[in-house]
Amino acid sequence: MTPQSEAELAEIIARAKGPLAIKGGGTRGVSGAGDALSVAGLSGVTLYEPGALTLVVEAGTPVEKVQALLAEENQRLAFEPMDHRGLLGTDGAPTMGGVFAANVAGPRRIQCGAARDFLLGVRFVDGRGDILSNGGRVMKNVTGYDLVKLMAGAHGTLGVLSEVSLKVLPQAEACATVTVQVSDLERAVLAMSKALGSPYDVTGAAFDLDQEAVHIRVEGFDASVRYRVEALTTELSIFGEVTVSLGEGAAFWESIRDVAAFHDRMGDVWRISVKPSDAVALAPRLEAEGLLFDWGGGLLWALVPQGTDLRARMTVPGHATLVRASTETMAKLGRFQPQPAALAAISAGLRQQFDPRSILNPGLMG
Repeated sequence: MTPQSEAELAEIIARAKGPLAIKGGGTRGVSGAGDALSVAGLSGVTLYEPGALTLVVEAGTPVEKVQALLAEENQRLAFEPMDHRGLLGTDGAPTMGGVFAANVAGPRRIQCGAARDFLLGVRFVDGRGDILSNGGRVMKNVTGYDLVKLMAGAHGTLGVLSEVSLKVLPQAEACATVTVQVSDLERAVLAMSKALGSPYDVTGAAFDLDQEAVHIRVEGFDASVRYRVEALTTELSIFGEVTVSLGEGAAFWESIRDVAAFHDRMGDVWRISVKPSDAVALAPRLEAEGLLFDWGGGLLWALVPQGTDLRARMTVPGHATLVRASTETMAKLGRFQPQPAALAAISAGLRQQFDPRSILNPGLMG
């Protein structure tokens, strides 16, 4: 089922007799049980005010279309959503609704926040088939209960997004990457922490264990970038040899964003969120065949043999999400980290309020 309007979407949900598997672009391989319901037919830009840095789009609008539109005005999606297609071997086109339903963000999250932090308003259809809206279309008109951020990251279990209003930001004039050769994970985390704790407005901090290299990104006006790069080069030289790349960082940081190092390698892929200081003790316990560190060490991407339960090896507080695995492993281990009892009760209560018939991606998030 692919409704062509919000009203048709609401009618389909209201008349549904069983579970519905909500689908955006189908690029992340995340779907609940039931009849497929795609929002791809809800596509288009309904409002764009470059001067106000605001954009309103229907949920099925392809991310690539939005990025092309913003580029014409020298603007961007600052939270740089990850493209999962290379890692998962999927096709289709990522959609704006899918990005916010999963709260997808890339390396720049450490500086500007997650996708949810750019949401101004949403329209969605709940499990009863009612059309609801919350927030506003411009930054000065955001009022009411914050259902906006509640919908971000709910993966369609509370409602099906039909429209999103969001803030955009100007494109940076210049970009530079400072690379430090560091072979030791503990020193790598210290180097990233020093960069992030500096006054130089770092927008990316990643560590490639295979290449033994810490990468620090700086963006902004050209003169400012050059000044900050010079200062960071001096401060980070205590950790290892420093090199600088000016002006050609987009493709490199996209490869970090999309975990390109694991695209052509066999095995399951886990996404683990922990405190950067805890990553040092946790990493060797994972016994992974490949490890990548983003967000200053707070985000670990781990490549492990098929069927490995990394949650059983978690010795520090955090969340482990199974991103790529066989259907059997996914069914056995579950995609998402089990919630503590108190939080699970709150989540169940919210689902009962928004989806009393339990038809929207049932079982997807517990």
